[in-house]
Amino acid sequence: MEDGVSTYTVDEALISMGFGKFQAFVLAYSGMAKISEAMEMMLLSFVGQSVQAEWELSAQAESLITSVVFVGAYSWGIVSDNYGRRQARYWQLNKVGFNFTALVTGGAGLLSAFAPNYLSLIVLRFMVGVGLGGGPVLSSWFLEFIPAPNRGTWMVIFSAFWTIGTIMEASLAWAVMPSLGWRWLLAFSSLPSFALLLFYPLTLESPRYLCMKGRIADAVQVLETMARLNRVALPSGHLMSGHRMELHEMTDSSETSQLLSAKKTNPAAHSSKTEIGGRNAILKLLSPNLIRSSLLLWTVFLGHAFLYYGLVLLTSELSHGNKICGSEGIVTMQTNHSNDANLYRNVFITSFGEVPGLILSAAIVDKIGRKLSMSSMLYISCLCIAPLMVPQTESLTTFFLFGARICISASFIVLHIYAPEIYPTAVRATGVGFASSIARFGGILCPLVAVGLVHACHQTAAILIFITVMLVSGVAVSYFPLETSGRKLSDHIAA
Repeated sequence: MEDGVSTYTVDEALISMGFGKFQAFVLAYSGMAKISEAMEMMLLSFVGQSVQAEWELSAQAESLITSVVFVGAYSWGIVSDNYGRRQARYWQLNKVGFNFTALVTGGAGLLSAFAPNYLSLIVLRFMVGVGLGGGPVLSSWFLEFIPAPNRGTWMVIFSAFWTIGTIMEASLAWAVMPSLGWRWLLAFSSLPSFALLLFYPLTLESPRYLCMKGRIADAVQVLETMARLNRVALPSGHLMSGHRMELHEMTDSSETSQLLSAKKTNPAAHSSKTEIGGRNAILKLLSPNLIRSSLLLWTVFLGHAFLYYGLVLLTSELSHGNKICGSEGIVTMQTNHSNDANLYRNVFITSFGEVPGLILSAAIVDKIGRKLSMSSMLYISCLCIAPLMVPQTESLTTFFLFGARICISASFIVLHIYAPEIYPTAVRATGVGFASSIARFGGILCPLVAVGLVHACHQTAAILIFITVMLVSGVAVSYFPLETSGRKLSDHIAA
């Protein structure tokens, strides 16, 4: 309260509102994007081997079909923090940008089904990856509408949409691939990307971001809309930022005003300042107060992406490798199992490993904290995958991969909750988005191990690499400086 006038913050407004109709819409909208992303990523474990068999590709060429998607997946985080999440999504999800994200993801995915040759398929899957690059913005956007006490639980529920997408894709592959083939799977998998176009006009900017930028009236308008939809009243008084206005904040506001002015009078100067702002956003991640968190986060994101997508590929590749490699570790035969019902069954079963992973993460994320949740799951996953250093029966292979998928899925979910929480609003989307970009390298590298080494009959070496990455990621998690469970989100970088 200032001068006898009552005030409230965005956090207090969100807590008073609870989780209502508006948050349910935000959850559904963001969740549809998550489902679309999951389906486009999961189909890679089915399409690669079918394309290899049809076009007689090498193992390296098959690996590239997966890797090229990650190469194309660029980050939109810097744009988001410079122009606001909804404005960044305006470039992503409306007119030019929305067509770029939704239509390029869906359009390139659909056109992939008609690819006449390997080169055209690679180019189109690259474009799908480019379209998928905007995913991190939606998770940050969803997070900022959620009250702090229940943030972890609702972020786990948000992550459930990825699990839904993986199970939907496994079910779709099981139904489509044996009779219709990989082209129909690509076509059907592209359809959810178009659903986001219908509901974009209903989305709102983050009130936390508006408040931080000094746009209090706009933030109040957003909160009033949310309260009206949730049928609750806002706290009495005036909306205030959760932090006092400090010198660097006033400077930032002044620079923003100058930038807007420059945009009107000198477009070239605006472009130059925007580029500088983007570089400065990255440099802020390496500031003394954030550098440790940033470097560790990049390491852990890289490791999790390598492990998660590697396990997805291993489900089909280990079965294939056991068929073509003899007991002496040499190639004995080449089989075409593009229509192998056992493959789709095994992938379907291991995909369901994400369901207990989701439940497990929801149960432990707030009780034992983010750090312990991640590290314990990573270490347990080592025990699950270790027996696969030697060839196992198909049933045992599926069983061990199911256990590893539970642990890695749970850890990855907690990581996606933890990452936005360790950064202040000023650089949150940049930090999460840049970490997601680093993770793409894990996706690029994992096919070289999960596909290349297994096809070359080096299963033991492949599994040892996975175990090493699990251990390194677990150690990195233990060195994170903050445990964010129950903490309020910060708006500015500490002095």
